[in-house]
Amino acid sequence: MGSSEPVRGHRRGRAWAHVTYGIHRGATAPEPVDHPPFWDEDDLAGWQLLLTDDGAFTGLTALEVWGVPHPPLPAECPVFLALGKDDPRPLRRGVHTSRHVRPVPYAFQRGLRVAVVAEALAAAGRWVGLIDLVAMVDAALQLELVAEEELSEVAATRRPGARRLREALTLVDGRSQSLWESLLRLVHVSCGIDVEPQWTLTDGDGVFVADADLWLCGTTALHEFDGDEHEKAPRRVQDRRRDRRIERQGFTRRGYTAGDVIHRAVTILEDADRALDRPHDPARIRLWHELLRDSLFTPAGRAALLARVPAAPVRRRTA
Repeated sequence: MGSSEPVRGHRRGRAWAHVTYGIHRGATAPEPVDHPPFWDEDDLAGWQLLLTDDGAFTGLTALEVWGVPHPPLPAECPVFLALGKDDPRPLRRGVHTSRHVRPVPYAFQRGLRVAVVAEALAAAGRWVGLIDLVAMVDAALQLELVAEEELSEVAATRRPGARRLREALTLVDGRSQSLWESLLRLVHVSCGIDVEPQWTLTDGDGVFVADADLWLCGTTALHEFDGDEHEKAPRRVQDRRRDRRIERQGFTRRGYTAGDVIHRAVTILEDADRALDRPHDPARIRLWHELLRDSLFTPAGRAALLARVPAAPVRRRTA
C-alpha cells in the first residue's frame, strides 16, 4: 500500500486519513479513474487490521475486490466482514459482521483477505435482490472467477444466503457479458420468453454476420442492450453497418437502454409479443416489476438493503 499503509492508533494532520475509530492511513491523492471502486482498497487495508486470524472480507465487499461487477450501492452501504463464532465484534460505524462456526474459506487479493467468490456470492444473497444476485453470478461465471460446481456446493448448505443462491442458480447464464445484459435477459425470462444469449447469426453459406446479446428463440428478432458507448459517433457508424448486415438476413435488431429495462420494460414485452406473434398481455410484466422493487438498480431496492442490514453499534469512548 506504500505510503498509505494503515496503522492503529490516532494520528493528526493532513498526512493522515481517518478510516475508522483507532485506524488511520497515509493520505494520498486519489488517481483519476473512469469507474472508481465503491470501497477504497487503502481503507479496506485499515479495516483488515480489525480481523482475527480466521476473519475475511465477504459479501459485496469481497466481490468488489475480486473484480465482480455489482449493482449500484447506497452511499451508506457498510463493509462486510466474516468472523469466527467467538471472535470479538468490532463496534464501529460502517461495518457489518457475520459469525461462522467454521472459518470462511478465503484467498488474498492485492494484500486483502477476501472470501472465495462462491462464499462471497452466498453471503451477498442475504441482502440483495434476486435479480441482483443472478446478475453478479452471471458476471463471476463470465469472468471465470468461479465454477458452477463451487456455487452448487455452497448453495447446497444451510448457511445464510444459500437458499437465495439456489434460487439464483436456476436463472443464471454465464454467457451474459454485462450486468445490463443479464437484466435484459431476465426481463424476457420473467415474461415467459425463451431467449438464447450471445447467439451467432450467419448467412446462408455459414459466414459470420453478427453476435447478438439475445435471440428470441424461434423468431427473427434480436434484442440487445445499448450502453452509453453506443452513443459515440464512431460506434454509431459501426452499429448502423451491422444493422444493415442483420437486416439483409431477414432479422430485426432492437436496442434497449437502462431506462427501458428499469422504467419501460412493458415496451420490451410488447416488442417480444409481436415477434412471437402472440397477443400482447401487459400483465406479464408484473413479475419483473415485483423483482425490480427488491433490486439495487432501484432506489427502493437500495433503501431495502439498508433496512435489512443490521447497523453495528457505535463504539463508545470511555472517560
